[in-house]
Amino acid sequence: MSDAYLHGLGLHGLFTQSLIGLGWLIRFILRPQGPAKNPMKQSKHLHAPSVISRTGSCNRQLACTQVIHELPPAIQIPLRQMAVVALFVSATKLAGLLVTVTVAANAFSFSRFWKKNLRPFQSPIDESDETLADFNLCEGENEFFFGLATAPAHVEDRLNDAWLQVTGGLQTTDAITGSASGDGGSQPVSLSGKATKTDTKRKPLKIAMEAMIRGYEKYIEGDGGEEEVVEKPVPDEDCHHNVAAWHNVLHPEERLRFWSDPDTELKLAKDTGISVFRMGIDWSRIMPKEPLSGLKESVNYAALERYKWIINRVHSYGMKVMLTLFHHSLPPWAGEYGGWKMEKTVDYFMDFTKLVADSVSDMIDYWVTFNEPHVFCMLTYCAGAWPGGHPDMLEVATSALPTGVFQQAMHWMAIAHTKAYEYIHEQSSSSKPVVGVAHHVSFMRPYGLFDVAAVSLANSLTLYSYVDSISDKLDFIGINYYGQEVVCGAGLKQVETDEYSESGRGVYPDGLYRVLLQFHERYKHLNVPFMITENGVADETDLIRRPYLLEHLLAVYAAKIMGVPVLGYLFWTISDNWEWADGYGPKFGLVAVDRANSLARIPRPSYHLFTKVATTGKITQDDREGAWNELHKAARAQKTRPFYRQVNRQGLMYAGGLDEPIQRPFVQRDWRFGHYEMEGLQDPLSRFSRFILRPFSLIRKPKKHNSFSSKSKTKNPAAMEEYLL
Repeated sequence: MSDAYLHGLGLHGLFTQSLIGLGWLIRFILRPQGPAKNPMKQSKHLHAPSVISRTGSCNRQLACTQVIHELPPAIQIPLRQMAVVALFVSATKLAGLLVTVTVAANAFSFSRFWKKNLRPFQSPIDESDETLADFNLCEGENEFFFGLATAPAHVEDRLNDAWLQVTGGLQTTDAITGSASGDGGSQPVSLSGKATKTDTKRKPLKIAMEAMIRGYEKYIEGDGGEEEVVEKPVPDEDCHHNVAAWHNVLHPEERLRFWSDPDTELKLAKDTGISVFRMGIDWSRIMPKEPLSGLKESVNYAALERYKWIINRVHSYGMKVMLTLFHHSLPPWAGEYGGWKMEKTVDYFMDFTKLVADSVSDMIDYWVTFNEPHVFCMLTYCAGAWPGGHPDMLEVATSALPTGVFQQAMHWMAIAHTKAYEYIHEQSSSSKPVVGVAHHVSFMRPYGLFDVAAVSLANSLTLYSYVDSISDKLDFIGINYYGQEVVCGAGLKQVETDEYSESGRGVYPDGLYRVLLQFHERYKHLNVPFMITENGVADETDLIRRPYLLEHLLAVYAAKIMGVPVLGYLFWTISDNWEWADGYGPKFGLVAVDRANSLARIPRPSYHLFTKVATTGKITQDDREGAWNELHKAARAQKTRPFYRQVNRQGLMYAGGLDEPIQRPFVQRDWRFGHYEMEGLQDPLSRFSRFILRPFSLIRKPKKHNSFSSKSKTKNPAAMEEYLL
C-alpha cells in the first residue's frame, strides 16, 4: 500500500521537474543567437541575470516576476498557467506525502493490534471427545462455582431510585416504604419533588446528545398548507421518555417484586443448582436523604433490616451471597450536586458501606464494591444518557482529557473502593472477606484502517486503567463480558454478517477467552483469581442464548486449561427485567415474565440447559449440537427476531433503545468458540487492497461445508461446520 503511494509521489515529482525543464527550454529558444544591436535593450528584455544583479540577491523573487512581466503576452500566459500547475502539483505532493504517512502509521498500528488481539489461536479443547468441558465441581480451594446475577434497580419494587425518577414514574410514600416484613414501615423511602427538567443552558446540549443517542426522524410541519421537512430528535423534550420500553409495558414500576417477594426469584435460582447468588443493596433505599445533619435522620434502618432478611433467605436456599454495593444506582440527592465528580461522595459512600458492613458482613461470601465503574461514568457524566449526569458542553468536550470529568469521577470511585476494601477487611470477625470489583470488558476491534486510533483510545480509558488504580486492594477480579464492539469513527458499526443480541452487542465467545488471557498476563503478579461476574445475552427467542451460554463456558474452560485461575461463572440473569435505559425491551432472562398475569414466570429452554450444566459441571457434544441445530434451522428458514437498536443508513447503531423492536434475521455464521473467522478491515481502502493482493496471496482458506447430519456425533470437528455457509 505504501509503495503505491510512494510511486505516485515519484510521478508527481517527475511531472514537476518536466515543467521546470520546459520553462528553461522556452527561455533558451527565445534568447538571441547573435550579438544584439542594443546591448542595454537586450539585457533589459531577455537577460534575467542582469536584472538580478541590479536588484540584489534579496530581491530575486521580485526580479523573476519582473522578467515574466517583460516577456511578450503570448509567452506570459502559458508561463503563468504552468506556474499554477506547478503549485498544484507541489500541493498534491504534500497531500500525497501526508496521506502516505497517515496510512503507514495506521497500518503499523493495526499490525500491532492484530498481533496482540486478533491473531488466530488454536483451541486447547479437544473437540473429538464426547465431553467438551468438565469443570470438576469439587470442594476446596479449586472449587468452580456457577451462579446467577441480579441488581436492585432491575428487580426491586417499592424503590424510588434515580431510575424511577428519570422515567417520571414517581410513587407515593405509602407505596415505597420499607420494613422487615416488606409491606410498609415507619420510615419512608420516598423523595420529595419531581424529576427536574433540563436546565435552559443545557437544553441545546441535551438535544444534541439525544440526537446522538436516540437518532433522528423526519416529520412534517406545515404553516398555511406548506409542508417543510425538519430533522428533529425523537421524541422531543415534551414527550421524551428517558427510558425506552417503559411506558408501553404493564406495571413497569413493580420491576420483578424482588423486594416484596424475593422467594419467587430465589426458588428459580436454587432449582438450577447454582451455589452463588449475586444481588445488591440499593444506596438510595438505605439513605433516601443526604446526611447533612447526621446519619440518624437520613438512614432507613427498616430497609436495612429487610435486606438482612433477604440475605438470610438466600442462605436458606443453600446459596452463597455475592453482594454488590454500587450497581449503577446513584441516589438522586447525590446526583443533584454532581455525584462522583465531587470528593464528598466518597465520604457518603463510606457511610453507606459502613452501615451495610456492620449489619451483614458475616453473612456475605463475596463483596463487589463497584459494578462497571467506567460504564457508569461514561454514560452518566460524558453522555448524559443515565440519571445524575447533566454534563455541560465543556465537560463533554474535555471528558476524555486527563483532567476531564471521566477521569475525575473514576479517580473518586477508585478511592472509594480502596476505603471500602480496607473497612470490610477490618470489620470482618470470622473468615477473611473476599472483596473485588465487577469490571466490564468489551472486545473492541476497528471497522476500518483509520479506526485503530479510536479503539486504542477507548482501550486506554476503559480496559485496564481502573483495575490498575486499585490493583493492590483486590481479592479477585470480576469480569463482565457480553460481546464485541466494532468501532467505526465515533460510533459502533453493525456488521451484517455478525450475530447480535437484542441490545446490539456482537456475539463473540472467542473474545472472552482472549480477554481472560490478556488480563491474566497483566495481573498474574497479583496472584488473585478471576470470576466471570456477568455474562449473558438478550434474546427473546431463546435460540441464540443456548449456544451463547455453551460457547462462552467453553471459552472459560479453555482459559482454565491455559492456566488462568477462574473460580466461577455467573450468568446474567434469572428473569427478564428492567434493563437500564433500554427499559423492558431486551430480554436477558433464562425465564420469561408475563407482566399481564401478575408477573408469572415462564422458564425458557435455556433455563433447563443452564440447570443441566450447573448441576453436572459438564458440557457434552450432544448439548452443543442440540443448541446449534435449533439456531441453524431458524437461520436457514430466514426467521427474524427482535432488535432494540436503531441503525442509520451507514450501519451505525444509536446507543438509545427502542419502545418497539425492529426485526433482524438470524445470521448464518459459525461463531462457536475457536471457529470464528475474522473478516479483516472493512473500509474501502482495505477492501480494495485485499482485492488487488488476493491473487498473490499464498494463504488459501479451507472450503466451507454446506452439509450437516444432525445424527452424527461430531467426534469429527468438521461435522459441526454445518453452520458455515
